[in-house]
Amino acid sequence: MENLKSYIREVQDWPVKGVNFKDITTILQDREAFRYVVDEMTKPFLNEKIDKVVGIDARGFLLATPIAYKLNSGVSLVRKEGKLPSKTIKENYQKEYGFDILTMHEDTIKKGERVLIVDDLLATGGTMEATIKLVKRLGGEIVGISFIVDLPFLGGSKKLSNYKLNWLVSYDSE
Repeated sequence: MENLKSYIREVQDWPVKGVNFKDITTILQDREAFRYVVDEMTKPFLNEKIDKVVGIDARGFLLATPIAYKLNSGVSLVRKEGKLPSKTIKENYQKEYGFDILTMHEDTIKKGERVLIVDDLLATGGTMEATIKLVKRLGGEIVGISFIVDLPFLGGSKKLSNYKLNWLVSYDSE
């Protein structure tokens, strides 16, 4: 894939003024781009034992499922509060433009399971840090984190430098 960025739609001032949103739904619509993204997000972890792939609400779900299939792993979901039907644990966090609460089913990861976390984009790292806390609270061991887009100027990848990070494209500035 010559230029993956050409498959990412940029939407100015969404969801709030001043944000240049990176829309990856345009990747999902293109079978070759989607296949490429799934393959490349999975590649660094093919020789790892991964028990669960954790997908973050909501675009992370669309990536976690085919990645888990390729890794012969289960899928665990991280959702916004009030969206999971069974008993959950929760974590408050600050995202790029506000506060929120993430949850996981308390039985979705067993102690000692090896986990790959996936999402579409890493910005400030708030969502990912909250997800990491949830996974660790359940006893999961984080093998790595894989995402499509890194926005390093917002500091997320620097905050998470203790983890094996994999991303496909980077935007140096907004």
